[in-house]
Amino acid sequence: MANGQQVIEQFETFAPKKFAFEGDPIGLQIGTLNKEIKRVLVTLDVLESVVDEAIEKEIDLIIAHHPPIFSKLPKVTDQSAAGRIVMKCIKHDIAVYAAHTNLDVAEGGVNDLMAQALGVTDTTVLVPSFENTVYKLVVFVPEEAVAQVSEALSRAGAGHIGAYSDCQFHTTGTGQFKAAIDTTPYIGQAGKLERVTEVRIETVVTELNQKQVIRAMKKAHPYEEVAYDLIREEINAPSLGLGRIGYLKEAMPLKAFAEHVRTVFAVDNLRFVGDEKQMVRKVAVLGGDGNKYVSTAAFAGADVLVTGDLYFHVAHDAMALGLAVVDPGHHVESVMKQGVVDFLTKRFHDQKIDVDVLISTANTNPFHFL
Repeated sequence: MANGQQVIEQFETFAPKKFAFEGDPIGLQIGTLNKEIKRVLVTLDVLESVVDEAIEKEIDLIIAHHPPIFSKLPKVTDQSAAGRIVMKCIKHDIAVYAAHTNLDVAEGGVNDLMAQALGVTDTTVLVPSFENTVYKLVVFVPEEAVAQVSEALSRAGAGHIGAYSDCQFHTTGTGQFKAAIDTTPYIGQAGKLERVTEVRIETVVTELNQKQVIRAMKKAHPYEEVAYDLIREEINAPSLGLGRIGYLKEAMPLKAFAEHVRTVFAVDNLRFVGDEKQMVRKVAVLGGDGNKYVSTAAFAGADVLVTGDLYFHVAHDAMALGLAVVDPGHHVESVMKQGVVDFLTKRFHDQKIDVDVLISTANTNPFHFL
């Protein structure tokens, strides 16, 4: 078991709240996190059928992509589906936490999962919305503790540069300090000036992981007061945001690509816009409703955009721009369920957190096709 706050803290290393767009109703929506969590259910939507599933499976926490409460509820009664959802969750002590646009933006989130499923590689962000600022972290460590501090830094996520991890630079020098009379210093004596051989470890952290890295560094460091610097780097920080754009291994006709999308996402039907014989290779994907970003995909050089909820007149706009569009529906965002379960399962294992994570099997797609 783990405390609910601890569970969400682990999840938010994946999809931090700061990624979310302004006004997006993310976070805890129903219940409390101040309780022990044994079982977590991951779902795309929180419908009444999902809550019934959670009750049956004795779930303590539901993590959803789509917030069940998107606007204010005028009242909570059993006369509405929203009211029944809230009432059932409270009655059975089930907390509900939503990660919406922050999960769209997150590296490894909805859009990366969609691109990966379609075999789209060499991806970059389609709509940048968050700059992950880079910092240099410098810490001074006694020689005998270098290995443990160095390992703790890397394990917490420091030192990632491009495709390389565990990047650090070590320099040996002399440190000087005088501990106050009422202290119990790790090295030397209280009230006496000390000079010791120390190693200066330099590495890089980002806006997202700096807090967890510093926390891990302090825990591994033997000194009562850790001497370290955190310096913002004036370099191009990696951008995060909505959508991804990349390439198929080989170009294919639009109709064949549309059939590929239908197979990959296991949908009964889909719509596409464009000449079915048109060759496509550069692919943009944007989970959910991507109508606002048709021109963005076209100007980014995409041959085709995969998104949901395409409007009639926006389809005309795409045609005028020469952009093919494949619309497999909004529900294909359900790829997030397996992605979140995989992340949390590994994270809980690494952090020795004993919590079970399950995928919701309730069908929340409202559409049927003839």
